[in-house]
Formats: sequence, C-alpha cells, structure tokens
Amino acid sequence: MLTNPFDNEQRAAFRETVSRFIDVEIKPHAFEWDEAGEIPWELHEKVGALGVFGLGIDEEYGGMGFDDPFMRADYAILMGKIGCGGVPAALGGRGISLDPIQRLASKEIKDRALRDIVEGRKGSSLGITEPGGGSDVAALKTTARRDGDYYVLNGSKAFITGGMNSDYFVIGARTGGPGMSGISLFFVDIDTPGFSRAPLERKMGWWASDQASLFFDDCRVPAENLMGQENYGFMQIMHNFNNERLGLTAWALGMMIACYEDSVEWARQRETFGKPLIKHQVIRHKLADMSAKIDAVQSYLRVICTQIEAGNMPVAEICKSKFFATKALEFCASEAMQILGGAGYIRGCRVENIYREVKVIAIGGGSEEIMRDLAVRQMGL
Repeated sequence: MLTNPFDNEQRAAFRETVSRFIDVEIKPHAFEWDEAGEIPWELHEKVGALGVFGLGIDEEYGGMGFDDPFMRADYAILMGKIGCGGVPAALGGRGISLDPIQRLASKEIKDRALRDIVEGRKGSSLGITEPGGGSDVAALKTTARRDGDYYVLNGSKAFITGGMNSDYFVIGARTGGPGMSGISLFFVDIDTPGFSRAPLERKMGWWASDQASLFFDDCRVPAENLMGQENYGFMQIMHNFNNERLGLTAWALGMMIACYEDSVEWARQRETFGKPLIKHQVIRHKLADMSAKIDAVQSYLRVICTQIEAGNMPVAEICKSKFFATKALEFCASEAMQILGGAGYIRGCRVENIYREVKVIAIGGGSEEIMRDLAVRQMGL
C-alpha cells in the first residue's frame, strides 16, 4: 500500500482507535449478526462513544467540533475491510442524516435530538429515495402542503437505510412546482400521526442492516420542523450526497483491500500442481492487477480529501471516484472469488459476502450511470 503523505498523528491515532475497536467489538461477531439479520443496539452506543458519529458536529451536541475528510475516509475503509457490509450499513443510516440536522434543523430540534443521535442512543435516517426513483431527486413525488401551523405530507419512500430502527427522519418532500426548485426538507419524529413504515425483506446482501419503506398518509408535521428554506432543499440534498459518495468510495476501497488480503493468504497456503497457488504466474498477475487498482483508488481518494480539506468540494471528481471505485471493486471481488474457488463460495467468508454486496455499493448514493452523467455535467460538457 502507498504511504499517505497527508497523514498526521491525530489521524493515525483515530485510525488506530477505530481499528482496535473493530477487531475487538465487531469482527468476532459480524457474520453471526449478519445471519441473524440485525446488530445489537448497544453497538450503536459503543460506536457513538468512539466519537465517529461526531465528525462535523458541534461539541455542544456531543460532536468533535471539527470535520476531517481523511478521518471520514479512514473510518469507511476500516468498516469496508470487515467484509460484512450489513454491519457498517446498520450503523450508517444516521451518518447521511446527521449533516442536514446539524446545518439546517432548528435549535429546538438539535437540543432535543442531536446529542442522542450522535452518541448512539437514538437512530436517524435520510428519506429521499422513492419507489419510482432514487438518484433523480428532481423527480421526487412525496408532497408537503402547508396547512396552518403544519405541513401535511403524503407519499412514500423506499430502501431507507436504518428505517426500521430510527427514531428521527430527514424527509425530502415537494412543497412547490416540478423540478429542482420545489423541494424542501423536514424533520419527522417516529410518532408523528400519519407516519408508518414496513421492513424491506429478502435482500441479496446487507442482511444485518434494516432497510424500510416509509409511508406518509396525511402526516402532519409541525411547520417549525421545516429544515432550511422552503423550496431550497434540492441543493441541500446534493450537498449531503458529496460526503455520502466520498464514504462509499472509501468503503469500496476497504472491500478491495479485504479481497486482496484474503486472496494473498489463500494463494500462499493452497497448493496446486506441486506448488503454492501464489507461484503460478496467472495468479500473480491477478494479484498485481488487484493491487494496482487499490493503489489507484487510494490515490484518487487522498487527492479528493486534500481538496475538501482546502475548502473545495470537487463534485465531478467525487462522482468519478465513486464509479471508478465500484468498478474496481467489482473486478477485485470477481478475481478474489476466482482465486479462492470453492473456499470463497462459503458463507462467513469475506470474499463471498463482498461478492454479493458489490452492487449495493455501485447503486447506493447514486448509481454508476448517474455518477458518470453528473460528472460530465460538472465538467461543463
């Protein structure tokens, strides 16, 4: 692996703390939890105590009081290396809803809910994707109509990560006309009249993570739960996508590293035709290709993090890095499965789990096709 020239003592200490925590608290149980279809809620609280949910959150709400793109990336890489995506996904629903709450919610909402979310006592989820569309946010159909001191929400959301266990939701709804300019964000409590949810079942992967469909049937949300300015939610959603996509790129990198590590370990111990698998040229070439792709994604990610740290938000590069990383992950997962052969086809193996979950990383946060199109538009083409 390439040395990170942008590393420092604080980032190294953060990485070491998270790595140690994962080794002790998550790795011994990850596949068992995945088979069971859930993680214990105390894991949310333990991760909250680590402070990782507090990146970008004010100290008065239990946050770190600062943000660091390298720390965000390192956390996602280490979670990706677990090789069991359901566990980090189960923890991650709040991650994509925290930033809008921090930036846009009223002080009353933040005082009431934010610390509990950051410290892992309560869950929160972002509700944007709908049954008829996901990445095309401008086509959002859930409506919010002003009625005195309330907004009345009608519609539904689909594939909402953390949706069955969350207490709080950030919901995108249409308050104006069609297109980008008529969308707003709302903070919705679980016990709001007219709100209901149902679990998404029989998934290909992410078994330990709860995904849900959300339903709004004349759901009356207090007007003060409007987050930010009415009809200006689209740009807030797009802003939020940047951190999510950066995290998914890093997550994909962690999964790639896991595939490479397990491939090397197996190739060293497995013997065919009188010599270790790793001595066969065709296997060595596969490992070289996997390593090169890891180096490329890692370098791309670090350059983007330096740009964000400098105060820029390189949207085109974030989009390109996401589809580049997920295509590289697809390659590494396939090659690792080929190297491990039957051993990689058994549940409880990192490679088997990653092979199944490549597509959810490629689709979540914006599909590869949407990422390509958005990148080109950001490039002015």
